[in-house]
Amino acid sequence: MSSTEASRTLGWIGTGRMGYAMAARLLKAGHPVSVYNRTRAKAEPLAALGAVIVDSPAELADRDIVFTMVSASADFAQVTTGEGGVLQEGRSPRILVDCSTVSSEVSAQVRAEAAKLGTSLLVAPVSGNAKVVKAGKLSLVASGPRETFDEVRDLLETVARAATYAGEGEVARLVKLAHNIFLGVVTQSLAEITVLAEKGGVERAAFLEFLNDSVMGSVFTRYKTPAFVNLDFTPTFTPVLLRKDFDLGLAAARELEVPMPVAALTHQIVQHAVGRGHREEDFAALLLEAAAAAGMTLTPEDVPVSDGLGTS
Repeated sequence: MSSTEASRTLGWIGTGRMGYAMAARLLKAGHPVSVYNRTRAKAEPLAALGAVIVDSPAELADRDIVFTMVSASADFAQVTTGEGGVLQEGRSPRILVDCSTVSSEVSAQVRAEAAKLGTSLLVAPVSGNAKVVKAGKLSLVASGPRETFDEVRDLLETVARAATYAGEGEVARLVKLAHNIFLGVVTQSLAEITVLAEKGGVERAAFLEFLNDSVMGSVFTRYKTPAFVNLDFTPTFTPVLLRKDFDLGLAAARELEVPMPVAALTHQIVQHAVGRGHREEDFAALLLEAAAAAGMTLTPEDVPVSDGLGTS
């Protein structure tokens, strides 16, 4: 870290499962970070890593670079341009980096307001979850001014193993929505074929071991294997959040006149799962609904299986 980089002051807004893990990586790398979270208690453990906990986004307005990681478009608008937001007249960060998955429309509105105050917005949505962050295997895609991306790239590569620049404006939002639609479609397909194999007499652990070692296996299928085998649906990403991303992604598809029949069907399956009460558990619970549709009630196999993630 150069002396110029070391002197930058950083702020962080949002310490849910993802935001907490990402802010922790910056702190562990030696960066000075001041942190705000709506529920202060969720941010306070970061103080042990050197974070300064503040009581409002506005208190971060004098930082050089502020990251945001919130759940929804309305939250992003509130913590930036809302009352007490980080974008303050006469006092605003030089750079705002948003890692949330929110609508392009809201993001563009915040970008315009930020520009009036001399703040450059870089959108940098991520792929992964808190455990992936801790393992050093997060990836992100960014869009906005190229010079802004270049200035903060070292920070992005502190929280993620890979940072891809996609272009100007809001294009990274579309990339992330396309990614999450694919995530939902793949998970639903994985649930269906796993149920097919089990109903034919194959243990889930055996089927997924074969799949993961084949050309069809991936970091994602291996990562979801423990949940599928042992029915541990501790949330990493909920069906409600997945539904939100399908809502946004399919709205973009309508605007761009892109037919997405497989995604549209999966959207309804996710909605069905939410309606059936799968709201706060992990979206891997789609497996339970696939099994129910096949007349099956699954039980944990209680087999030790790897998720494929190391530590970093």
